[in-house]
Amino acid sequence: MENHPGGDPATAAPLPGNVLVIGACGQLGLELTAALRQRYAPAAVVAADVRPPQNPAALAGGPFELLDVLDKPRLTALVQHYRPVQVYHLAALLSATAERDPGFAWKLNMDGLLNVLNVAVQERVPQVYWPSSIAVFGPDTPRQHTPQVTVMNPNTVYGISKLAGEQWCEWYYRHHGLDVRSLRYPGLIGYKSLPGGGTTDYAVDIYHKAVAGEDFECFLKPDTYLPMMYMPDALQATLDLMHAPAEAIKVRTSYNLGAMSFAPRDVASSIQREIPGFRIRYAPDQRQAIADSWPASIDDTAARRDWHWQPRYDLHRMTRDMLAHLREAVVA
Repeated sequence: MENHPGGDPATAAPLPGNVLVIGACGQLGLELTAALRQRYAPAAVVAADVRPPQNPAALAGGPFELLDVLDKPRLTALVQHYRPVQVYHLAALLSATAERDPGFAWKLNMDGLLNVLNVAVQERVPQVYWPSSIAVFGPDTPRQHTPQVTVMNPNTVYGISKLAGEQWCEWYYRHHGLDVRSLRYPGLIGYKSLPGGGTTDYAVDIYHKAVAGEDFECFLKPDTYLPMMYMPDALQATLDLMHAPAEAIKVRTSYNLGAMSFAPRDVASSIQREIPGFRIRYAPDQRQAIADSWPASIDDTAARRDWHWQPRYDLHRMTRDMLAHLREAVVA
């Protein structure tokens, strides 16, 4: 089952139309596009991004379109041409990168979402997926087992845009009947792409450094606990959510999603079980303040109740899998 996120593609019912993935060249986009093409006919899953993938082979299994999601006429033309039954809108500027260019981050994250929602309503797209994040929470949010409904006062541009986006998604559901669904992702860890500018991305980079035989300098303190998730679990959750019956979806802002929580010293220790000579040092920077404002663990009871979410990976299982795949890539 782990090789076929969202179910066995041989037995999955085909969608009555195409799927459009916007932001397909990002960390999540590359893997979600592959998972969708595994589940459905590859030609029916259209990958789109503002520029081609660095590795053309990564998205070679199906159609690719250049798209700046801020270009609404181009977006409209693609939707009219492909008539997708699902749109996955993943294009965004992530937390640390957004703090360096807040004006553009707000424009991309908000105007891009509104373009997708408006075109979906206009062109009668049945379903839209848009990812939120634990960045919607803030320093006054309970840090342990953060509830689904709680105080939310984000203090980053990324978090502010995600919180506003959640409210827009619910508004379009209530006022236009648009079946838009969302997950509040924790930090995502995968082996198929490099870090993308997020505060939790140390937990991706550290594995690359370990396999390369290099020491790792961490930009967070050793005891900074954050919610994390291995990419296969994130893909499973996304596809499970999008294929759940509409009546099962009770949260139309965004679902809390949990899997594991760990600190840099924990992931370093996990790696040292497999690579005893691996060394880590700590040099906290401006990203420490961002991490300190986020939850340490997540209460995802609503997701488990409504559409039966259940993660499969813990830290040590993830570490073994990450290292194995990265070693394979080095050999190849």
